[in-house]
Amino acid sequence: MPSREEIKDFSLMIEHLSIEKKMGLMDAICHYCKESGLEVEVSATLISPVLKAKIREEAESLNLIKKTSKLPI
Repeated sequence: MPSREEIKDFSLMIEHLSIEKKMGLMDAICHYCKESGLEVEVSATLISPVLKAKIREEAESLNLIKKTSKLPI
């Protein structure tokens, strides 16, 4: 089980890679796994809840998954 520090570092690295390479978060995770030799299944345990929410929003905007209802604020 990864530590909180490892999860935090992985999330920051993925977000930085996404911005630097101008790619989506899911693509950044796949790219990182390919470059570092990390198994995709292992990277799934390193995704923080905040990063997971951002990936969900990205997938909804790309129409990969159904949009969730949001309350008006």
